Amino acid sequence: MKPSTRNQVKGASRQVKGSVKEAAGKITGNTRMKIAGKMEKNIGKAQRALGNEESRTEKDLKRRR
Repeated sequence: MKPSTRNQVKGASRQVKGSVKEAAGKITGNTRMKIAGKMEKNIGKAQRALGNEESRTEKDLKRRR
């Protein structure tokens, strides 16, 4: 698996995990869990965006060869 694809998949899974953790924090009234979920979700978004950029760069490099 390419590093770009790996980052896209890991980022998406982190987003889901963060969303679940955030929702659990809201339901239980646990502010720390809610904040941790938001942080994990945002880290996942960033990692997924990194994977997308890596993929675009790989495609651009292929076209230029």
